[in-house]
Amino acid sequence: MSKVVKQSEIRFKIGLDEKNVPLDIKWMATDSKNNELRDCKSIMISIWDMVQNQTLKIDLWTNDMTTDEMHSHYFQTLLSMTESYAKATGNPYAVEEMKKFAQSVAKRTADWEDSK
Repeated sequence: MSKVVKQSEIRFKIGLDEKNVPLDIKWMATDSKNNELRDCKSIMISIWDMVQNQTLKIDLWTNDMTTDEMHSHYFQTLLSMTESYAKATGNPYAVEEMKKFAQSVAKRTADWEDSK
């Protein structure tokens, strides 16, 4: 088993309104060069809990995130998850199908948006 030779942290700072709706999201990683909080509009975190044997998640976005930004963030995340899955498992069939699915839903979403 490998030995831990370094540790890094990723931090999030969430500004909430009186109804606990995110108004401001900032993040930083201790490994970054400038080590400062940076603005973002959305985070999607997925954590595998080995005790509960299930995925836990945190999805937050600010109230000023546009629908177009959310579409882009969501579909880029789907494609990124597909690439991670391929790298972790080597399963070429699921990756091909997942990419087709993401592209299909993105196309249907664009058509839906255009029809509004």
